[in-house]
Amino acid sequence: MIMRKFSPLTRTGVTRSAACALFLAGLLAAPFCGLAGELLLKKGDRVAIVGDSITEQKQYSKFIELYLLACVPELDLTMFQFGWSGERAPGFADRMENDFVPWRPTVVTTCFGMNDGGYRPYDKGIGATYEAGDRRIQTRCKALGARMIVGGPGPVDTETWKKTEPEADQYYNENLAQLSAIAGKVAAENGFVYAGLHPLMMKVMGDAKAKLGKEYAVCGNDGVHPGANGHLVMAYAFLKAMGLDGNIGTVTVDMAGKATASLGHRVLAADKGKVEIESARYPFCFTGGEKDPNGTRSILPFVPFNRDLNRYMLVVKNLTAPTAEVKWGSAAKTFTQAELAAGVNLAEAFPENPFSEPFAQLDRAVADKQNRETRAIKGVITNFRGLAADFPGDKEVAGAIDTLRNKLTERSSKDAAAVRAAVKPVKHTLQITPK
Repeated sequence: MIMRKFSPLTRTGVTRSAACALFLAGLLAAPFCGLAGELLLKKGDRVAIVGDSITEQKQYSKFIELYLLACVPELDLTMFQFGWSGERAPGFADRMENDFVPWRPTVVTTCFGMNDGGYRPYDKGIGATYEAGDRRIQTRCKALGARMIVGGPGPVDTETWKKTEPEADQYYNENLAQLSAIAGKVAAENGFVYAGLHPLMMKVMGDAKAKLGKEYAVCGNDGVHPGANGHLVMAYAFLKAMGLDGNIGTVTVDMAGKATASLGHRVLAADKGKVEIESARYPFCFTGGEKDPNGTRSILPFVPFNRDLNRYMLVVKNLTAPTAEVKWGSAAKTFTQAELAAGVNLAEAFPENPFSEPFAQLDRAVADKQNRETRAIKGVITNFRGLAADFPGDKEVAGAIDTLRNKLTERSSKDAAAVRAAVKPVKHTLQITPK
């Protein structure tokens, strides 16, 4: 396991405060541990994505599901998001038995702490209450035999959160750093993985604002709920913590011989640098402009998503010319002989590519599925507790609850099968032209 330390963020024009020292103390107490390690996932796992309103935004949860469906389809995973607006760790612990345990998760990610901090400076009572709730969640997951990735809270935005209250971001990020360290400590005690959302997002936010301007929000216009950019950082943290190696596949073209492909990609035909391929595995695809916080592309320079999780490589051997044009779909770029021999990451070099539309279709299907999951949990399943209490010992009511739960479970299973089936093979062509 590699432990990586991140530097604290200070707002442009603001001196470092005690918040930074406490941030570092929390970080050193529970370093970001999700960057390397053996694969946490097993074929057929049931992955539960748990958290508060940031989870209920259904963005990082969607990105995780998209990646696990399209980039590692051979794992045949099933996902379900349990986001609940306004929730704190003790609140989820209270509803776990009814809402969560019957789904039979084998892998669980959690993201709590934003509401637990109370939106005020840290005190020991805040920490004690959060720790007690987090311990209950982790203890129950451990009893279930589930593997767990504990995210802790993310940060608030250093520019957009409570703009009318100077330095509010510093005292609340100090609070959240303390809660993040607590989450990491409890995870270590239980033998679970700590994903360290707060230190990672603070680092990424500082780098992004330094380059794109302090008004570039990483944690959303309200300072709490990220746009797609911040959610991609969250998804990166959880996916890395799962131990995924990021190898999407390699296409090797020998200009003096044959072409081959690996990891779910198959060469259909090859002639004079033109290679037709069929791919059962997709690279992850991105949206938005270079400065758009509501898209995913703008944050890529500041988080190594492509390098660590999204390597779809093209290697060209025996190229005699100093450069070659690579055309993929409707886009073309020129690379040097050395670059092509070492390997070019197509997913990074071609943001728009033949997978973009199939990936967008899968995105819409997963979004629909996760919306139904929210309706099922918040609109129906959680109310079983009250009904059972109102009609104690009533077999007819108990039977009705069982029937409805079974119907919802059946629908959930059909939805999961449908999105897995939506990852259809994509045929595409690479043209390498020496120049």
